[in-house]
Amino acid sequence: MRERLPVWVQDWLGTVLPIGEVLLVLVVAWVLQRLVRAVVRRLVAHRGLPPEMAAVLRRVSATLIACAALLLVLERLGVSGTVLWTAFTGFAAVGAVAFFAAWSVLSNIFCTVLIFSTRPFRLQDHIEVLENGEKPGLKGRVIDINLIFTTLQEVAVDATDEGSVLQIPNSLFFQRTVRRWRGHQVPQRWLAPPPPDPATQESR
Repeated sequence: MRERLPVWVQDWLGTVLPIGEVLLVLVVAWVLQRLVRAVVRRLVAHRGLPPEMAAVLRRVSATLIACAALLLVLERLGVSGTVLWTAFTGFAAVGAVAFFAAWSVLSNIFCTVLIFSTRPFRLQDHIEVLENGEKPGLKGRVIDINLIFTTLQEVAVDATDEGSVLQIPNSLFFQRTVRRWRGHQVPQRWLAPPPPDPATQESR
């Protein structure tokens, strides 16, 4: 049927149709991303999914949808499947090499998933990472958990923020003993002992 149309109409369709297909792919990708975000929000609200895990799911789903949309757009623009497959296998080979080179980073990412699933501590909790036994270690209030680090806000002896933060690799929490205090209140053992009462000293 297309051959029966005038030449100028065929040329016009040859330009417009690929653009329309690309726009359709982008719209579908946007709708899918919105649906995934809505599902994640519903899981958080009704199924008790941790907000940290919800953030990871949103990022991973957005990345996968964007990659799939990019491949479809390239195919609609005339890039052959053979070229795409060759590029994919090349990237896969480079990724395999990078996997061994960046094992420590991947280990931290895997430990982040474990932290989100097992929840040994949460945001705003006060934790202390013990070196061995009762030896004092790193301690502070948990203010952020990302794919690589957990950030602790150091607390002064008067329960105020010192201004400095500690960024601890997530894999370290599975190599050390972690002491946890729930809630926003600073643990009493971190605070300086109260000054002696002058009246008590005079009575003595």
